[in-house]
Amino acid sequence: MIALTLAEAAAAVGGTLDGGADPAARVTGPVVVDSRQVRPGGLFVAVVGERVDGHEYAAGAVADGAVAVLAARPVGVPAIVVDDVVAALGRLARAVVERAGATRVVALTGSSGKTSTKDLIAQVLQRHGETIYPPGNLNNEIGHPMTALRVEETTRHLVLEMGARHKGDIEYLTSITPPSVSVVLNVGSAHVGEFGSKEGIAQAKGEIVEALTTEGVAVLNADDPLVRAMAERTKGRVVLFGESRDAHVRAADVRLDATGRPSFTLITPAGSAPVNLRLYGEHHVSNALAAAAVAVELGMPVVDTAEALSEAGALSRWRMEVVDRADGVTVVNDAYNANPDSVRAALRALVSMAGRGPERRRTWAVLGEMRELGEDSLSEHDAIGRLAVRLDVTKLVAVGGREAACMELGARNEGSWGEESVLVSDADAAIELLRSQLQPGDVVLVKASRSAGLEKVAEALLAPGAAS
Repeated sequence: MIALTLAEAAAAVGGTLDGGADPAARVTGPVVVDSRQVRPGGLFVAVVGERVDGHEYAAGAVADGAVAVLAARPVGVPAIVVDDVVAALGRLARAVVERAGATRVVALTGSSGKTSTKDLIAQVLQRHGETIYPPGNLNNEIGHPMTALRVEETTRHLVLEMGARHKGDIEYLTSITPPSVSVVLNVGSAHVGEFGSKEGIAQAKGEIVEALTTEGVAVLNADDPLVRAMAERTKGRVVLFGESRDAHVRAADVRLDATGRPSFTLITPAGSAPVNLRLYGEHHVSNALAAAAVAVELGMPVVDTAEALSEAGALSRWRMEVVDRADGVTVVNDAYNANPDSVRAALRALVSMAGRGPERRRTWAVLGEMRELGEDSLSEHDAIGRLAVRLDVTKLVAVGGREAACMELGARNEGSWGEESVLVSDADAAIELLRSQLQPGDVVLVKASRSAGLEKVAEALLAPGAAS
């Protein structure tokens, strides 16, 4: 991070120095919330969690080289004492970002595809200058400022994913890192149980474009009416991406190769260029268009943008992670999270990977519960079961309780009659079924909400000896 003295850090967060802290001592190392990650010159943030109180590790953190501890009470070692550690962490991040005056902040949200698109944007912008971005989906009130604190004087781009479980969450995150470019991918049913409706979700997601000044840019999905409508909520200039004819950044001649990887011609106001994605599934075309719109707006030539998109890979685990076994079975681990939109996209990707005609491979969809869907939960699970049959998935394996049973029933009602669907109680039962019935050449998709833990299924299928 950009170096600060303890006096400067205390002033930025509204705290007081305690425990013999030297006001002139400089924080030059990383800011961490895990004492095991402390490095010399760093700052340890004593967060109180559900199971662990970081204050109990304060002395050890200083002994390991931390200059001080950001704490809610005196801890007997050099510390900046504040009323609220998490809020102070956000204020510290804001101070560091303000010092990096040349850094352009790209803020991203959406109901699905956030992490994959964040990874795409980051990989493309790295060609254009030093780029900081979070691993995985560190998008809450702790992970967000922790990423922002990695900014240095030489950082050209800061790419941040922003999640929302409540109204005001994104507004708070943008107050820490005011965006230069705000991107909204889509408004789906994820967290509808929290917000009550898709319109409620759109209201919360739109906070990201309300944070823009007149010098900012709102990059909006032209194909999603709730996202397109956010153009009325921003002071920034609006750039549309998607398949709509009036989209500023769009794709032409979209096609899939034999493994389900898309290619297309990228069309922008600044020109066009071919793109051949390494990612699996046609849904990544929209993600790539969002990344291209950001890159072009930040000054990257279209040809460079297209080349960077074509070279970009999947950086985050368990998101359409494709591995081929020695026996020809392909395992698609997309088990990090799930909502109706992302499951539909994954099912279509699965079918495209199977190919067509007499050489078409058998497909398995191992699906668990999609959480936080509120009163629509059963109907959404029913719809996914029906879609699996309509897409001609060879076998749907629904994993879990009531919601999984509803998904499997939807498949039966659509016409599977038990031939194309089965209900199992848990991941272990799914593993046993797959081990007994998989054949060389089959393609297996594993997907569910994170709490379902279905990554266990993919890991079992890829364990040493699983292909024998």
